[in-house]
Amino acid sequence: MSRSAHPAGPRHADVFTEGHYSAPATDLNVLDEKVWARTVTRDTDGALTVGGIEVARLAEEFGTPAYFLDESDFRARCRAWAEAFGPDADVFYAGKAFLSRAVVRWLQEEGLNLDVCSGGELVTALDAGMPAERIAFHGNNKSVAEIERAIEAGVGRIVLDSFQEIVRVAHVAQQLGKRQRVQIRVTVGVEAHTHEFIATAHEDQKFGIALADGLAAESVRRALTLDGLELIGIHSHIGSQIFDMAGFEVSARRVVQLLAEIRDEHGIELPEIDLGGGLGIAYTSEDDPREPHEIAKALSDIVTRECESAKLRTPRISVEPGRAIVGPTAFTLYEVGTIKPLEGLRTYVSVDGGMSDNIRTALYDAEYSVSLVSRSSDADPMLVRVVGKHCESGDIVVKDAFLPSDLAPGDLIAVPATGAYCRSMASNYNHALRPPVVAVRDGEARVIVRRETEEDLLRLDVG
Repeated sequence: MSRSAHPAGPRHADVFTEGHYSAPATDLNVLDEKVWARTVTRDTDGALTVGGIEVARLAEEFGTPAYFLDESDFRARCRAWAEAFGPDADVFYAGKAFLSRAVVRWLQEEGLNLDVCSGGELVTALDAGMPAERIAFHGNNKSVAEIERAIEAGVGRIVLDSFQEIVRVAHVAQQLGKRQRVQIRVTVGVEAHTHEFIATAHEDQKFGIALADGLAAESVRRALTLDGLELIGIHSHIGSQIFDMAGFEVSARRVVQLLAEIRDEHGIELPEIDLGGGLGIAYTSEDDPREPHEIAKALSDIVTRECESAKLRTPRISVEPGRAIVGPTAFTLYEVGTIKPLEGLRTYVSVDGGMSDNIRTALYDAEYSVSLVSRSSDADPMLVRVVGKHCESGDIVVKDAFLPSDLAPGDLIAVPATGAYCRSMASNYNHALRPPVVAVRDGEARVIVRRETEEDLLRLDVG
């Protein structure tokens, strides 16, 4: 079917009368810079380019679906965070957002540290040459084997998440003849304005030790009595995809109050405070993230003010941006397959990926943007729902967006801001093959995580 003959779905005038959606505010051929990597542009034919390479060429060479990561943008964001916080603070990239050996090398070269939360992330970091002293090890249920590997490697800090883990880490450290630097993760009773599943500072959840009822203070007492531990600070993390700094202000105030109680009871001032990560990025034009220098100044001012009020020396601040660095640097490229108009509702656009390469929409009700990227179009916009090819009604990539009404099978569309968590949380649902991650820089593209093959799937099936 030709593009001109394709039956279009509801046009913007129709959906406006439903009272829920209005026409897109901008030309669909214009890219919103907030949601795309920094080297992404359109060429004279309207095709998307990244790092100087057109997406049609990338699709031909690497196939779809695929994640394309703007390496220059990633490196620039690393530098921006490092420069914003300066030499008197520590920036730990949160590896859970996306981790590969290439990423580890970029972090080293741009001066960032790394936070890991599993044995697999730890071995990736060490294998790629990240100095162990620049690694922080997180997790609410670290195994003895993981703890042993971390301590033997000499990780710079282990973040303790429970009373049992305090004893477990101390025991392993003593057996290995080491004294391990640790922080205690506390939950401060601040609920960030975010999805319930990614708000992590209220008491009713699995992470950390609550300030309430004196539990955090008791965890400090226990840690200070154990020879295998060197307690260097307190850790707090209030959630993810946060734009409002008010939650950090309350969190910092409560953590500093705990530091003052520790000083008064034990006569020591802990030298570090980690305020976690969770800073938001732009997934759609409505999102308005802060720049690293704004975040650094706000957090520094908050901690300094609270410490002056408590008559404490200002501790060294650590932060853990992950999504805020890698999220905006990548997009997922899909090929359009089936197009199914539903009269009076929307048009369903099926692509060759889905929830196996981006589970966040189904899991968190996440919002994304989407654009036609293989060409420009002057056709009227139509309301679409971009869905995957999996046998699941919840297999939705973009819930509601506008695409040109002449969209046709074979067109390439792209979903920006998929650098964080999409590949990390990818699955083999329906035995799908997980897509590759391709780094693009200065006119060159290279695979940093290869596409899975059918042989990969069968190799694991030993039955």
